[in-house]
Amino acid sequence: MNKARRRWFTLLRFGLYLLAIYVMLRWFEYKQIYYPSRRMDAAPKQLDRPFEDVFIPVENGERINAWYFPAQSVSNSVVLVCHGNAGNISHRLDLAALLLEAGAGVLLLDYRGYGRSDGKPGEENTYRDAQAAYHWLTGKGIAGKSIIGYGESLGGGVVSELAMRETLGGLILQSTFTSMTDLGAEVFPWLPVRLISTIKYNTRAKWPKLRVPVLILHSRRDDLIAFHHAEENFAAANEPKFLREVNGGHNDALWSSRPAMLAAIREFLQNPLVNHSHAQAAPAP
Repeated sequence: MNKARRRWFTLLRFGLYLLAIYVMLRWFEYKQIYYPSRRMDAAPKQLDRPFEDVFIPVENGERINAWYFPAQSVSNSVVLVCHGNAGNISHRLDLAALLLEAGAGVLLLDYRGYGRSDGKPGEENTYRDAQAAYHWLTGKGIAGKSIIGYGESLGGGVVSELAMRETLGGLILQSTFTSMTDLGAEVFPWLPVRLISTIKYNTRAKWPKLRVPVLILHSRRDDLIAFHHAEENFAAANEPKFLREVNGGHNDALWSSRPAMLAAIREFLQNPLVNHSHAQAAPAP
């Protein structure tokens, strides 16, 4: 084998080596962020409330599954729930019950790849899934300013982007990060996360551009997303904004702080600033 051919094969092996590393990093990143479950461990009828079990069309002929519980009060608010990165909507019935008790209607949304929804999750896909659910609600005659985006953990990044794209009456962020890269750098300090990550969910960067009432719920005992994420999101947001501390770890705040969460959410929904304003880009200075 001549020298030129050996050099070519050396470059080819090196290129394949780099490609293998890139594929492994993308696989690792994806698996750390999305933990979908196809198993449905509960049914909407268990709340003993009227409901609709719906499939909402998205791109490429795919559909996402959602459970809709109309409000049984004079409230015209509907809370569109974008859940965290694990499980599916069958694991959020307790949250739905709390929001219904607070007086709002509820739409629980499963992203693509979760529960009975088609396809695979991804950052842009989760954004588009939330938009599809939003348009399903407005198609029922619900005004955009009556829709409150509720983001649980990863879902906080989703509803923050939804507020950039659609009219909302308010946002509630529960245990949400400033960005996926910020969180990844804390969880994996030995990796150059900021250089290699492709999934961003940059929540904090959106807040200076938004004018929408926001309630942030976070625990100082959160064992995954530290409390400083809530403080930084709160600092970046425009008024009106509210930060309420809850108790418990990342996955048990609802059970550890249900009365406090219910009181904070009910107060937020009854605030005259909520539902009388809408999310929009902040004016340029």
